[in-house]
Amino acid sequence: MTNKNEYPPHLINLSRHLDHRGNLSVVEQRKDIPFDIARVYWIYDVPGGECREGHAYHESQEFIIALSGSFDVLVDDLKSRRIFSLNRSYYGLYIPSGCWRELSNFSTNSVALILSSTPYDKADYIFDYSQLLSSK
Repeated sequence: MTNKNEYPPHLINLSRHLDHRGNLSVVEQRKDIPFDIARVYWIYDVPGGECREGHAYHESQEFIIALSGSFDVLVDDLKSRRIFSLNRSYYGLYIPSGCWRELSNFSTNSVALILSSTPYDKADYIFDYSQLLSSK
């Protein structure tokens, strides 16, 4: 498997509308992120310092935002491994299909919002890193 997307894993800054009453940020499909949003889910109540097991997708692309708190995302695109620290709600991490990702180092009360390009499909998941390597 290779990364079929034209964009590598990277951070994307979102628009910020600052106001003394509270700030607002926006993400729009095909404008701010390079895919249509088919699913939205969030991860919360992760004990401080904990990790979420890694996986990759055959087809799905993701955009991950730290809505609250902070956490790290290790991304392996089979060419290099990078760790992205997410700790602000006005930017997020784009992860194309075919990339291994692991979320770790969660701060207490953090919330990870994930926008996905596909509906849930268990067959799209790759849970074994060696399987990802062999499909390259």
